[in-house]
Amino acid sequence: MSNHILTIEYGDDLLFRLGVSSEKFSTEAKLLLAAKLYELGRLSAGEAAHLADKTRIEFLFALADAGLPMSNLREEDLAAELNFALDE
Repeated sequence: MSNHILTIEYGDDLLFRLGVSSEKFSTEAKLLLAAKLYELGRLSAGEAAHLADKTRIEFLFALADAGLPMSNLREEDLAAELNFALDE
């Protein structure tokens, strides 16, 4: 499997306004991209964690730290999961 690189251009003024280093900004941007793709259901938690260079557990806790839900289950999916679990 080959790896690809996404490049985002931004100036020092953005880093200054945000009060972060380029490394911190890069780490946060990767996490936020992974979080959004997870939220949309396009990536699993494990896949999103890999994209963000985190373990699955680190990723899930980072979601909570960012004020995002740890689960991306829709209401109907949650009901199906609960029904399955209760039937077992």
